[in-house]
Amino acid sequence: MVANRDKTRTSSVKALMRSPCSECGGSLRRKEITQEFENEGVRVRVSGIRAWVCSGCGEIYFAPGGAQRMADAVRSLFALARSEKQHKGTVVADLS
Repeated sequence: MVANRDKTRTSSVKALMRSPCSECGGSLRRKEITQEFENEGVRVRVSGIRAWVCSGCGEIYFAPGGAQRMADAVRSLFALARSEKQHKGTVVADLS
């Protein structure tokens, strides 16, 4: 069961690597990126994220399921910042 899921994920990632950018048709390159999010005055910056980035327009693509995992992680960081009353400044997570 797990082997089939891994095989499907691998073929999805390979298809993504071969695909042109859906925005401009540019080529995708694997990079480590940093993204910053803000919600109700709290900023969260996550660095060391592996993604594919269009060399033409900068559009960002994640592996299947990656965007959802990122959204879940950012929500958790916002919740942590609020519970710790860190309403000013930036919460930073480095994944590298």
